[in-house]
Amino acid sequence: MIPLLAIVTPFAGAVAIAVSGDRGRLRALWTGVAAVITLALVASMFAAVLNGDRPGITLGEFAPGVELLVSVDAASMVFAISTAGLWLLASLYSFGYMSGAGEIHQTRFFAAFALCVGTTIGLAFAGNLFTFFVFYELLTLATYPLVIHKQTPAAFEAGRRYLFTLLGGGTALLAGVVLVSVRAPGSTFVAGGSLDASVSDTAVIALVLLALLGFGTKAAVMPLHRWLPRAMVAPTPVSALLHAVAVVTAGVFGFVRMFGYVIGPERLADVGAGVVVASLAAVTIVVASVIALGQDQLKRRLAYSTIAHLSSVVLGVSLLSAAAWNGAMLHLVNHAVLKITLFFAAGAIYVTTGVERVSQMDGIGRRMPVTMAAFGVASLGLAGLPPINGFVSKWFLASGTVEADQPILAVVMITSGLLTASYLLPIVYRAFARSSTTSCGPMRIGTDARWTMLVPIVATAAISLAFGLGDVFGIGVLTAEVARSVVGADR
Repeated sequence: MIPLLAIVTPFAGAVAIAVSGDRGRLRALWTGVAAVITLALVASMFAAVLNGDRPGITLGEFAPGVELLVSVDAASMVFAISTAGLWLLASLYSFGYMSGAGEIHQTRFFAAFALCVGTTIGLAFAGNLFTFFVFYELLTLATYPLVIHKQTPAAFEAGRRYLFTLLGGGTALLAGVVLVSVRAPGSTFVAGGSLDASVSDTAVIALVLLALLGFGTKAAVMPLHRWLPRAMVAPTPVSALLHAVAVVTAGVFGFVRMFGYVIGPERLADVGAGVVVASLAAVTIVVASVIALGQDQLKRRLAYSTIAHLSSVVLGVSLLSAAAWNGAMLHLVNHAVLKITLFFAAGAIYVTTGVERVSQMDGIGRRMPVTMAAFGVASLGLAGLPPINGFVSKWFLASGTVEADQPILAVVMITSGLLTASYLLPIVYRAFARSSTTSCGPMRIGTDARWTMLVPIVATAAISLAFGLGDVFGIGVLTAEVARSVVGADR
């Protein structure tokens, strides 16, 4: 029952938050309690999953051979522990941001935030493709109120594009669910793939195309990415949720499930689809990184960075290589921690100074030294420099492309690091090395963000550094187990 309780707790928290109304302290209490309990429930299964157990429960049968199944394996745990841990920090951060920015409708915001986390945990713990689809679509609906939170014309336009794109992708995924249900009725997620030899190559290729449409929309694989930069009109905690905790990461996790646990890497390679998908991801990595270079609006620059970096995960899980899979699963976590640090910092800068553009950030590091130091740590990590966690996952990804005999993709991974450094490190330079030329207020040295925002910023930056120095929480053991079980120790 623990997996079910982990899913239900955020939903219960959402109800309690909604009932709290405008009583801010009670609302904050319920948010914190739900986040702590959810993290504790997920973490309580860590050792069992590491030992090979698969806690789970069947919730019912939708149709003959089509069950609503909750089941926890190593891949589930990687995604769920990241989501639950970051929700706790994002909640504390949101208290400071929403208050400091003077945002309205905070009860609706925190309730919707909890619903998003609940659906994401459900998606992580889905035991088959049908259950995954149910939570995948619920996540789209739960996130919509957050995207349109400001209720401006730009917010409503972003919301319309968000729903049109993601529900359209959901339609393609539904076709994939039907295809799997017909060709492999009753199948569950199995490491290495659940489709047997009776499923034709044509059906496998069709399933890959449907996955590209169904998961590529949420994962923002080009050219299905346009909704994501527009969604940056939402409050910064929503941006952090979209990029690091839930939506975009959920799309990438869909590729993990489809390629690793339904089709299987060997079958993907046999039909020649793996290299095609990896090549599409490589193009997304390079093009999105180049576009990021030209973005002056900080959150849009970070949005294109997300598009590029999560396509690295798609690239990794498209290859028949244990190192690539290990790197992909590690980067799923590492990117989440690094990117949420960057968005936390961007939001703190906005609330404290009103600055939203890179061109206005000259000297801002003197006013907000701790915030910008954390921003610098995360920037170095995303660029793939040691001893920060991004180096570890990118090393495995690059090694995996070489193991898969794809040297061009290895060049893409190296280029990705250089481009990331090119669009993030100049921000750090101008923040500390240049004098202020903006109207962001007196440059009082040491006047940083309020503590409710600063603590999560420092915490995520510290976690990034800790993950780079060693496998502190055992995440690396889990990702290695995913790679071994999906691809095999001999690859």
